[in-house]
Amino acid sequence: MARKIVHQLVDDLDGTVLEVGSGETILFSLDGTAYEIDLTDENAAALRDALAPFIAAARSVSARAGGRSGSGSSGGSGGARRQKRSGQRDYAPVREWAAQNGYTVSERGRIPASVLEAYDATH
Repeated sequence: MARKIVHQLVDDLDGTVLEVGSGETILFSLDGTAYEIDLTDENAAALRDALAPFIAAARSVSARAGGRSGSGSSGGSGGARRQKRSGQRDYAPVREWAAQNGYTVSERGRIPASVLEAYDATH
């Protein structure tokens, strides 16, 4: 008995079946999360058109070895959620705040989620 497995690519937005050689997979990143979406050529152009004004105003960040992105950014209001690099939070202010507010945290390593939640709630 023979078996035939058919792999079909489908537009993730509207469900259109993508024929061989048509459509594309678009990779993009937002807020430190990488995304991948399969789109028809028309929907891929619409995505690029929608993002064009934001891309024109943005700074390009090249990927470095190990898959990490470049220069640091700050998120949240007043920089309370500062990050060293995309996806990597600066924990020094959290440790300082925790020590001043009766929490016990180590000088290195992970900070308990309950401490991070308390810090975020006050900042």
